[in-house]
Amino acid sequence: MKIHFLSIAEKELNDAVDWYNEQADGLGKEFLDQLDRAIRRAVTYPQSSMEIESGLRRCIMARFPYGLIYGLDKDKIIIVAVAHLHRNPRYWADRIE
Repeated sequence: MKIHFLSIAEKELNDAVDWYNEQADGLGKEFLDQLDRAIRRAVTYPQSSMEIESGLRRCIMARFPYGLIYGLDKDKIIIVAVAHLHRNPRYWADRIE
């Protein structure tokens, strides 16, 4: 399966990595490692994450308060948000059509 990030989701990812790198050396890399695990889980078991609304699923990341919000489109996973779970819920909802 191919992975496609919406540009705004990619910016969220970069912002989160930058913030964690400012907190401690190597923490941004650990965040990326956990994100990679979440993506691999979504690729291997695309239907296993909780459906949070029609056509969208949330894969919770380990250790960090983030969830990978994604949809499925044939042979592609579309990352809609790299969402901080303690912030405004559903702030990303206007990204879907």
